[in-house]
Amino acid sequence: MYARARRCFAVAALAVTVTVAGTPTIASAAVPSSARKWTALMRQSLTGSPEYIALRKTLATQRATLVNQAAGVTTARLAHDGAQTGLTAAVTADGTSRTRLAISVEALTSAKNTRTVVLQQRPRKEAAVTRAQAAVTAAAKTVTADRAVARQSAALLRTALGTALATTGDLDTVTTAWQTTSDRLRVNQQKLVALDTSAATRAQAAAISGTVVNEIRTGFAVTDTTTVYGITVHKSVAFAFKRMLDDAKSDGVTLSGGGFRTRQRQIELRKINGCPDIYTAPPSSCRVPTAIPGRSLHEIGLAVDMTSGGSTLTSGSAGFKWLSAHADEYGYENLPSEPWHWSITGS
Repeated sequence: MYARARRCFAVAALAVTVTVAGTPTIASAAVPSSARKWTALMRQSLTGSPEYIALRKTLATQRATLVNQAAGVTTARLAHDGAQTGLTAAVTADGTSRTRLAISVEALTSAKNTRTVVLQQRPRKEAAVTRAQAAVTAAAKTVTADRAVARQSAALLRTALGTALATTGDLDTVTTAWQTTSDRLRVNQQKLVALDTSAATRAQAAAISGTVVNEIRTGFAVTDTTTVYGITVHKSVAFAFKRMLDDAKSDGVTLSGGGFRTRQRQIELRKINGCPDIYTAPPSSCRVPTAIPGRSLHEIGLAVDMTSGGSTLTSGSAGFKWLSAHADEYGYENLPSEPWHWSITGS
């Protein structure tokens, strides 16, 4: 029985996606005021006020700037850390060279004292004098070499210190710039929240959706519909419906389905789906729930049987889960007994 019902629904779902041929040309009905208001409210909810749109652009620019500044802070921090490491090494090298110079200077002084003692000895010992003089000469050379190294290490220390100071300044500058942008971004985000009236606007649209259905049904004409990605819907919902499909696709969920169908097609579906009586039996009595002709929102383009990847939505499908989380943002609600059926009133 379940498999048969699935096959019957598949036939129904396929049928609603087929363009109705031979539809007589009817002048478009005057769009009811409630439908115009619903459209305006949903457009405002989905796009925002001019101030809201301008602030979103500003925030987008600030976010991009913040990303670049964060990268600059990272680069500056790496340079700063490198400079600090270099400074530490330079300080160590300078200290080592200064110590070595001090030792060699002390050694030279000692050698000179020894030479003085040797020169004063009597009788004079030339061999001792020669050795003492050689020791002084060697010590003097060591001092000269160590002094050169000390001068070089001192110069390197000055350079390292200058680099460390410069990189510290650079890091302070980019960090301050990043913090300033971050603070401005936070303030603007708070302003954006204050300007975001989408929830209240959607609530206003939902509150009049029943009136929209009744007024459109009274004067509906086929020419009041339009096509969105191959799905025929009433013009009043086209903007919100298209945004819903576009945003779902951006999130990796491709949605499609069947929208408008004629009353004659509704009658045919009632027959196909085994409804006990075409005009009086409740939808639940059919093998696949099918509205009584004249009561289906499909007949005025305000309902869509959604599919994803060519398959009818089920309660466990990715398409149903996405719609359950987001469809209300676009003015659509689900008929609980039919995971695939979405309309502006949920009926």
